[in-house]
Amino acid sequence: MSSNPTACLLVIGNEVLSGRTQDLNIKFLATGLGSIGIPLREVRVIPDVPEVIISTVNEVRAKYDHVFTTGGIGPTHDDITSECISAAFGVPWEPHPEAWARLERRYEPGEFNAARQRMATMPRGAALIDNPVSIAPGFTMGNVHVMAGVPRVMQAMWACLAPSLAGGPPIVMAAVHARGLAEGRIAEGLGAIQARYPEIDLGSYPFYRTEGSGVALVAKGNDRAAVEAVIAEVTAMIVDLGATPIQGEPAI
Repeated sequence: MSSNPTACLLVIGNEVLSGRTQDLNIKFLATGLGSIGIPLREVRVIPDVPEVIISTVNEVRAKYDHVFTTGGIGPTHDDITSECISAAFGVPWEPHPEAWARLERRYEPGEFNAARQRMATMPRGAALIDNPVSIAPGFTMGNVHVMAGVPRVMQAMWACLAPSLAGGPPIVMAAVHARGLAEGRIAEGLGAIQARYPEIDLGSYPFYRTEGSGVALVAKGNDRAAVEAVIAEVTAMIVDLGATPIQGEPAI
């Protein structure tokens, strides 16, 4: 998986940290990025604090090939992501001509007020990410892609952005699970399988259901044959331990 570009997601917003809002974007982006061969390596949830946003953006954009942010690009006083990206890159925060024109057309005369004008103000040099849902665009600055926090809007922006991203081989995943099997019984065998396939990410995830508890084993990597070989070995190990393997992950 080392040949693939890497990504980090910054979830920006006090409302997520307070527990008021449940983030729904992480799984969507992780799945979407994996499908185009850009594995998501890190996720951070950070507050609407300028110095935190600026320092974190500068840290992760130097570490990863792509950085995605969600949240903080609306019209209110606490929507400060755009200004912070400007500061992180050391460029002016100014009206973006195309974004301004789009929003000006969106509203009736006199309704494109100062608050809404904030959504058309961006770092100098930003490239727009289209927003088919509510018009106000996101933007890309260098390797940082800034998107809305509202899931429906973020997903629409992602659909517009994804075709422009150069990825690598898609991440392939396969899974098997078994009820009545504890992690303590499989740990040694699982470690041995992982050692034989260092290029594959092999994970163990216990689950608890009304019909019984158990463990799911998930293999991920670029090489489909290797992923399938790992799952085949895991399946055989489950049988040897006297449990019944079930292909795929358990139903939620």
